[in-house]
Amino acid sequence: MQLKPHSRIVLKIGSNLLVEGGAPRSGWLSGLAADVAGLSADGHTLVVISSGAVALGRAALGIGTRGLSLPEKQAAAAVGQISLAQTWRDALAESGLKAAQVLLTSEDTEDRKRHLNARATLNTLLDAGVIPVINENDTVATAEIRVGDNDRLAARVAQMLGADVLILFSDIDGLYTSDPRHDTAAQHIPHVPHITPELEAMAGGAHNHNSTGGMHTKLAAAKIATAAGCAMIIANGTTAHPLKALLDNGLHTLFAPTTTPLSARKKWLAGMLHLSGEIIVDDGAAKALGMGKSLLPAGIVALHGDFERGDGVAIKDKTGVLLAKGLSAYDRADAEKLIGKQTRDIEAVLGYAGSLEVVHRDDYAWLR
Repeated sequence: MQLKPHSRIVLKIGSNLLVEGGAPRSGWLSGLAADVAGLSADGHTLVVISSGAVALGRAALGIGTRGLSLPEKQAAAAVGQISLAQTWRDALAESGLKAAQVLLTSEDTEDRKRHLNARATLNTLLDAGVIPVINENDTVATAEIRVGDNDRLAARVAQMLGADVLILFSDIDGLYTSDPRHDTAAQHIPHVPHITPELEAMAGGAHNHNSTGGMHTKLAAAKIATAAGCAMIIANGTTAHPLKALLDNGLHTLFAPTTTPLSARKKWLAGMLHLSGEIIVDDGAAKALGMGKSLLPAGIVALHGDFERGDGVAIKDKTGVLLAKGLSAYDRADAEKLIGKQTRDIEAVLGYAGSLEVVHRDDYAWLR
C-alpha cells in the first residue's frame, strides 16, 4: 500500500485490539505508536479514534462481560476514559510524540458551529505536531450508546478534516464474501469501487464482548468517508506494528473515494439551502474569491441578516450578484466591526485574536 506525500490519515482502533483481560495491550500499543511516529517523521499527519473506555471501565468497576444498562455504560466510560487517555499518552511519549485527548459527540460533527470549533481545535493540534486521540463522549450521551458509533465517528472526523485515508484496524483483514470465521469458502475482497446492496448483505455483526461494531458499521463508515473524498481501508490490526504491516502490502480491503475531499466539501457548501445572511464585497474581494482566496475584512462593504459564527451566508458583489455560498467565521456583530479593516487590526478592534478570514477559502463554494 502506498500513501500520497503528506497524507492526512485517520486511524480507528477498536476495543478488542486495545484491551485484553480488562487491561491495555501495552506492548502492542507501543508498536503502533512507533509506526505512527515513523509516518509523522515522513511528513504525514495522523489522528487516532480510539475505543476502549467502556472496556477498561468494566474491569475497574468489576462489571465483567454481562450486558450493561445505559447508566452503567456511562459510568464505565467515565472511569475507563482516564485509563485510556493515560495509556495513549504513555505509549506515544515512548516514541517522542505528544497526545491530546478529544471527546466528541455526533452533534460536534454535524452542527455547523460545533463542527467549525472542533475542526479548528484539531487543526491547531496537528499544526503543533500533537496526535489527537479522539473518543466518543459516551459519559454524556443522551441516547443509548449505539453499535459502531466509533466507526461512524471516525468517518465523520475524516470528513471534517478532509483526510486522505481512513484506516479501520480490526481483527479481520478486510471484507469477505461471507464470515471467514465460520465459512472456509469465504473469499477476500481487496478492492471496493462502489458499495452495493450485495456487499451490504455480506456484513456481519460484532463477536467480541469488548467490541460494539461489526462489518455492517464499517460499511456505514465507508459510505460516509468515500462520499467525502476519503479512501477507507479495513485491515487486520492484531499483529505487532500493524501500520507497518499494512504499508508492507498486508492484506486489506480498500474502499475507493467517489470524489476528492475538497470537491465534496465544495459541493456541500454550494448546496446549502438555508442562508442566514449576506456579505457584500467590493470588486477586489470578488476577484480574489474567484481565484480561490479567502475573504478578508478589508474587502467587505456591507452585511445583511442576523447570522452567527458558522452560519451559512451568501456572498454577493455590490450589484447584488450571488458570487458564492460560505460559512462565516464571525457572528454579525463582530463582522460588522471588521468591515473594511485590515487583518492586523482584528485583535485591537474585537479585543481578542479572531480568525484572519471572515470566510476561509475552504469554507465557501464559488458559484460564478
